[in-house]
Formats: sequence, C-alpha cells, structure tokens
Amino acid sequence: MKQTYHRLPLLLLLLSCLFLSPALAQSPDYEAAVKDYIDLYKDIAIREMNQYGIPASITLAQGIIESNAGRSTLAQKANNHFGIKCHNGWNGGSYYMDDDKPNECFRKYGDPKESFCDHSIFLTTRDRYKSLFTLKTNDYKGWARGLKSAGYATNPQYADLLIKTIERFSLDKFDNGYIPGVPVPPVPAAVLASAFSKMKYDYFAPGPGGRKTYTNNHTWMVITAPGEDLRDISCAFDIPVRRLYRYNDLKIGENIHDGDPVYLAKKRGRSEVKVHKVEKGQTMWQIAQLYGVKMHRLCVRNGIEPGQEPQAGQILRLR
Repeated sequence: MKQTYHRLPLLLLLLSCLFLSPALAQSPDYEAAVKDYIDLYKDIAIREMNQYGIPASITLAQGIIESNAGRSTLAQKANNHFGIKCHNGWNGGSYYMDDDKPNECFRKYGDPKESFCDHSIFLTTRDRYKSLFTLKTNDYKGWARGLKSAGYATNPQYADLLIKTIERFSLDKFDNGYIPGVPVPPVPAAVLASAFSKMKYDYFAPGPGGRKTYTNNHTWMVITAPGEDLRDISCAFDIPVRRLYRYNDLKIGENIHDGDPVYLAKKRGRSEVKVHKVEKGQTMWQIAQLYGVKMHRLCVRNGIEPGQEPQAGQILRLR
C-alpha cells in the first residue's frame, strides 16, 4: 500500500496464485487459517461497521490479505493486521522490520482489536476515502474498487483480490450487521447492575452510533454493554485505552462488568454529596465510580490505605 500501509508484494502474489491455481485453492492449511480468522474477528468487524460505516466484509478481507489470515510476522509480533506504519504523532508501541526501506517503524498494539479500530479511524479521517462513505455497506464491490482507485494499495489486482476473498468465504453475509441466526446483542440497559443500582446520573447526548452517554458528578460516562470491554469503548469513542484505565482507577488488564459505569474524562476530586454509608460488600472502587470521584482522593480523605476496603456501616467523607 502507498506510504501509510505495509506493502506485502510477496504475500499478494501468493494470494493471487491461490485464486488462480486449483491445487493451491484447496490448501487445507490456508482454508483452516482463514476460517479461524473469520471466527475470531467477525464480531469486531461488524462492530466497526456499525460504528464507522465500513463494510464488515471489506475489513475482514483486508485483514485476511494483509496479515495472511493472522499469520504474518507483523500480526504475530505486533498485533498489527493492516500494516499501519508509525508516522508522526504516534505515541504507542513500535515494531521494526524491513519493508520499502530497512528497519521501518510499524505500530504495535496491545490487542488485535486496537488494530481493527485504528484501521477504521484511518479510513474515516483521510480525505481521499470520503467518497467511499457515500456507498452502501452492502456494496462490497464498490468499496473494493473504490479503495484501489483511492490509492489504498499499489497492487493492480487488489480490488479483485478483495472481491474474490469476500465471495470465496461468503464474507458479505456479515454486512447485514449481525450473523444470521445469532440474536442481536441487547442495547445497554438503563438500569445499572446491583452494585450501582443507587447511582444518580443524567442523560447527556448520543455518542457514536447513537449510543447514549451520561454525566455523573459533571463527568461524561457510558454504561458498559453486555460483553463489552474497555478496548471496545476506546475504539468507539477514540479515547486511548490506557487513558480509560486511568480515568476509571483501574490497573491495565483489569476487567469491567456489564452495567459498570465507565468515565470518558477525568473524575472529580469531590462529590456534591457529603457522605456515604458503606453497604455490605461495597468496595472503594465501586464507591468512587458510584459518585464519580477519584479513588485516590477518596482514600486520602478517609485515611484508607490503597488496597484496603471499608467496613460495612462505615461513613465515608466524599468532599
């Protein structure tokens, strides 16, 4: 691909042969690798389509071609499935390998989801791809040809490779939004999980894809949807995932649960509510999230050491 993306001429040549040679076309290793890849990433591609309007079939086909169905060195070592190079302004991890020039810098992600998200952001923020978003998400042929015309790849057969990959593996069925026969995931519920049933928050505005966002203690937040994690929220709102961990007083890798509040900006040091009576089983993290206050400030204000939990019935000062 031109400039921004990793060129894979050898890989594209092999894939071209794959579609032309009956013997290679039946390669069980390749067939199995692609099917595994689709199973792993179809839901991510659908989620990206719903958020950004890029056909899931196109995203999957590009990932299959660019990463050799997840088996390329870049995908294995850097979770980079689309060959995005570092460029100015990149503050994340880096992986160096020879490409157009020796020892070029490629973006390194903590998880493949970040690579898919970055791919979506790349396409939606470059002027040369604007015309693609006038096409319907079920027009995979138009998208494939449009990507080639816009200069996404230098391989003259790139559009045909995308179309053949989509049709060979029936990827266009994912452009309907959800996999046939699989229930549509429920919309995030307005009622919070039991730990946050008494939380007070106000509707703020629709977010990406019309998702509801709220404010609590004057801080922007969302409610975690079923099966969602911080990386999903990071991609949806284009907020670095490490920042979300920090905003929500979480260590990298800690889990969130369905119905948890997730703050999209820094919480405040104090609450408008003066005190809180600790209920049985409540943790400092839950209380900090409940009132939209920084956990460190909450601990210091109440003389509680980091890692310690309050006692049931204890009165905590919130301001």
